[in-house]
Amino acid sequence: MFPAQALAEALLAKGWRVKLSTDPRGARYVGGFPKEVEIGVVKSATFARGGLVEKAIAPWRIASGSLAAWREMKAEPPAVVVGFGGYPSIPALAAAVMLKRPRMIHEQNGVLGRVNQLFAKRVDVVACGTWPTELPEGVEGVHVGNPVRAAIMAREGAPYIPPGDYPMQFLVLGGSQGARILSDVVPGAVARLPGGIKRHLRVSHQARPEDIERVEAFYSEAGIEAEVKAFFDDVPMRMAEAQLVVSRAGASTIADLGVIGRPSVLVPLASAIRDEQTANARQLVDGGAAILIPESKLSEETLSDQMALVLSNPDGAMKMAHAAMAAGRPDATVRLVDLVEQLAGAYGVRNG
Repeated sequence: MFPAQALAEALLAKGWRVKLSTDPRGARYVGGFPKEVEIGVVKSATFARGGLVEKAIAPWRIASGSLAAWREMKAEPPAVVVGFGGYPSIPALAAAVMLKRPRMIHEQNGVLGRVNQLFAKRVDVVACGTWPTELPEGVEGVHVGNPVRAAIMAREGAPYIPPGDYPMQFLVLGGSQGARILSDVVPGAVARLPGGIKRHLRVSHQARPEDIERVEAFYSEAGIEAEVKAFFDDVPMRMAEAQLVVSRAGASTIADLGVIGRPSVLVPLASAIRDEQTANARQLVDGGAAILIPESKLSEETLSDQMALVLSNPDGAMKMAHAAMAAGRPDATVRLVDLVEQLAGAYGVRNG
């Protein structure tokens, strides 16, 4: 939802009217949108979840939602329709295709999701949050980046303090689906670090609620200063203060690392169907800003070796931080707005 919210806020500031089209499930996550955004709820469905009955009625729900969206757009044609992936976007995009309205999609990850794959050849513009993005043959993408929240933008390009003989901050972000393996491996990897590094380390470790007690106990017994929580509401500050981040490679985290500019060790989620997290990591890894460890190769020893490589090399760590900033796109929201207005202008629409 965040890229959609960021675009909505920016367009409202420029005088556009904005309407969000989503399904009942998506409507539960619209609390962050400005009150000026009109919320339209239509039916949609996915074939990836539920039993046989749910999958059997999915086409009918999608058709019903698409018809509802078509009626709304027919009555009040939108200047531009922008889809952000996921099955809640199907009805609005389908209606836009049927009515031949200006339309584009934005893909956060380095591999198109199923819905964006479906519409990639049926839209005027494919905006890419991660670069490079794997696209269907014949489809060209425009690299705009992934919008980041205001708290991250406030830390844009925060000065990086390289590792040294003083307290060093180490941030661990597992993500909702992938936190367990990091909770299994990272504490042991930290314990393996050379004493000269380990005694200066201050750990912030995001873990699943059921893992917090055992992770805290391990750090405590190993004499490592650590704060372990299920959720940190000050991640932007912790990332800005970190000498090193170990994380999954979700699109939002990659964008945050690029805007703030921090060295990282990335462990893509192995269960991701399209291996999109490996694709997401590519822009930082290829640029020299991050080290990639496939989940199949992740071990305490391997991770500890890579952490030590960064934390014992101040010059190298500084170069990684600068490389991360070079790969970042802090102007992603501006680029998205420009694409919307260019597309509207191409169709003879000036301001919606």
